[in-house]
Amino acid sequence: MPRISDQSQIRKIKLKKLLNSGFNPYPARVKRTYTCEQALVEFDKLKEKINPTLVGRVRSIRLHGGSCFLHIEDGTAKIQIYLKKDKLGNKNYRFLTDTIDIGDFLEVTGQLFLTKKGEKTLLAKNVNIISKSLTPLPEKWHGLSDVEIRYRQRYLDLIANPEIKAIFQKRSLIIKTIREFLDSEDFIEVDTPILQSLPGGALAKPFKTHHETLNIDLYLRIAPELYLKRLIIGGFERVYEIGRCFRNEGIDRDHNPEFTQVEFYAAYQDYKWMMHFVEKLMVYLLEKVNKNLMIEYQGNQIDFTPPYPRLTFREAIKKYVKVDIDEYSDRESLVKKAKEIGLKIDKTFGRGKILDQIYKEWVRPEIINPTFITDYPIELSPLAKKKDGNDKYTERFQLLAGGAELTNAFSEINNPIDQKVRFEAQEKLRKAGDEETQRIDEDFLKALEYGMPPTAGIGIGIDRLVALLTNSHNIKEVILFPTLKPKK
Repeated sequence: MPRISDQSQIRKIKLKKLLNSGFNPYPARVKRTYTCEQALVEFDKLKEKINPTLVGRVRSIRLHGGSCFLHIEDGTAKIQIYLKKDKLGNKNYRFLTDTIDIGDFLEVTGQLFLTKKGEKTLLAKNVNIISKSLTPLPEKWHGLSDVEIRYRQRYLDLIANPEIKAIFQKRSLIIKTIREFLDSEDFIEVDTPILQSLPGGALAKPFKTHHETLNIDLYLRIAPELYLKRLIIGGFERVYEIGRCFRNEGIDRDHNPEFTQVEFYAAYQDYKWMMHFVEKLMVYLLEKVNKNLMIEYQGNQIDFTPPYPRLTFREAIKKYVKVDIDEYSDRESLVKKAKEIGLKIDKTFGRGKILDQIYKEWVRPEIINPTFITDYPIELSPLAKKKDGNDKYTERFQLLAGGAELTNAFSEINNPIDQKVRFEAQEKLRKAGDEETQRIDEDFLKALEYGMPPTAGIGIGIDRLVALLTNSHNIKEVILFPTLKPKK
């Protein structure tokens, strides 16, 4: 087998042969009268009556003297093409079989017939190369498994692995279905800034850039939350946005520096209403996308039939870590306990960050079936309302399933004085070295002073949701072009 560089050189020679013979192997226009799928489905109607023109990439070639069988594949299906010397003429047949390679795109007009083996086939009457491939597909293109190549050269992954293409088709359907559901519930879709003068709406380190004309630093948004709440203040009662967010954080099975999420906000509602609404959304989504409320994920059967169990943050840590966090109300005592159970503590960690690390390390991975974790400590929730009668905790929940966090939701703070105090507490943590704190957003505080109705808000990670519903262990499998370290 010639090396890839040798094969590429051979293909360039074939390209030159095509050009010297007056053929344009890269035409701007092609004629397609049927997709491959239509030709297969409507075979009985089309055979021997109509000469369809099909297009697609060559996926296999089998030469048998004066006959050549090949398969082409478009975005709908794969079909067999039969090149016959008697039909095309000796000169034309030899020219085509000498210049066509696996990976080329063809335009083929001919007559449909059934082979002796019962395969629906197009007998070619006219063949044009419409894109000559100069680099051969990987030798094992029918089962490309090298993860590095798959992520860096996603186009090869899509060519080689049909199941990968199916994942992204399902991803598209999931997003479409979420949008359809929210539209049906009277939410209006909006766009908010990706470039922000101050990052906010989540606890995360932002990416920073600079605008030359204005001579100001800007940040890629970590969340659209504070702008969506400005719209609630402005009079919209239900808003949502599906878009990209960016966080300058580590990369693992659940995290990518850029990711997609949907955030939506409903005025005159609280987090209890939002839990019921999320159950309703999940049922709608699963029935539309999966046709079943039961899914399989990494060897586990997960049932999305409501209602979902609810555990408070405190109860969850009690259950899975055997620690009552109310007994460790200050940072010093919590640090001591955290070290006892094996948690590494950074000196910049405040009490909330330590609790969050305990939760992520020992609670979240244990929760497989859909479960609402509710009532998070105030230190972890700078944008959520305090619980009535217990200001150590907030009206916040996350929906967990398959060991991952799918949603993050609050009864939103609408008291500007309380919000300012929370922002100031976060600013103290930032000055102590925590780069993931919420900044003081004076413009948002000014907006709150004009009045915001009681509001429920939520963010849902699209990538994690798609990973769960497609049984993908790593979110890189469901992001077409995940962030990777460049090759030197």
